[in-house]
Amino acid sequence: MKEQLEAVIYCDPFPLMVVNNFYNEEELALIWKELDFYTEPNKLLEAEEYGGVIGYTNAKALLLDQIYKKSKDGKTDYRNISNILTVNRKLFSCGVLDTYAEIHDCVGLANKTNWDITKVRYYHDGEYYDPHTDSPFQFLAFSYFYREPKKFKGGDLEFPKYDFKLPCDNNSMVIFPGWVEHGVRKVKIKDTDYYDGWGRYAITSFFGCKDREK
Repeated sequence: MKEQLEAVIYCDPFPLMVVNNFYNEEELALIWKELDFYTEPNKLLEAEEYGGVIGYTNAKALLLDQIYKKSKDGKTDYRNISNILTVNRKLFSCGVLDTYAEIHDCVGLANKTNWDITKVRYYHDGEYYDPHTDSPFQFLAFSYFYREPKKFKGGDLEFPKYDFKLPCDNNSMVIFPGWVEHGVRKVKIKDTDYYDGWGRYAITSFFGCKDREK
C-alpha cells in the first residue's frame, strides 16, 4: 500500500512545501544508524572541507557524494553503502515533487530532476548558519532529525528577507527554490556533550535538471 504523506503548501512569499513525517519507522531506523556513526569524533568536517559557505556557519557536515561515489572505471557505485543515500531516493519517487511542481511555474521542473547531491549537517550548542542562497542549485529539500525528548532550543529555518521562519520539526521535510535566501538560527543546548548527539541534524538534498532536452 502506498504511503499517505501530509504536506503544507505555501504559495507566498515563494513556493514552499513542508512534508510531515516523511520517513517511516524502518527508514528512520536506517537513517539514525548512519547519523550516530557520523557523530563520533573526527567524522564531521568544517565548512571549507565539505563545501559550506565559508564564514557563514560553524556547524560541521559531510558531503556524502564525495564519500560514496562510483569507482573510477564506473563499474562500482558505492552509494548503496550509505543508508541515507539509499533511503532518500524516496524524495524522487514518492510523488511529492509532482505536487510541489504544481504550486507555481517557477518550480515546474522540480519533478523532472535528473541530478542531486546530499549533505548531512549537525548543529550543537552555539552553532548556526547565517542567511545565504544556494543559487547554483535549482531546488533544496531539508529533512530534520533529533532525539526525543527534544533538548535544544532554536535551530529554526529562517527567511529574513520575507520575515518568515519555520520550526525544524522532527522527521519533516522542507522544499523550496535554491535562490531563496535562508539561514538557521543558533542552536542552544545545555548539559549535553557534542558527541551524545542531542542536537539538530539536517539531511539536505540539492537537486535540479541538467542537460535536459526541451
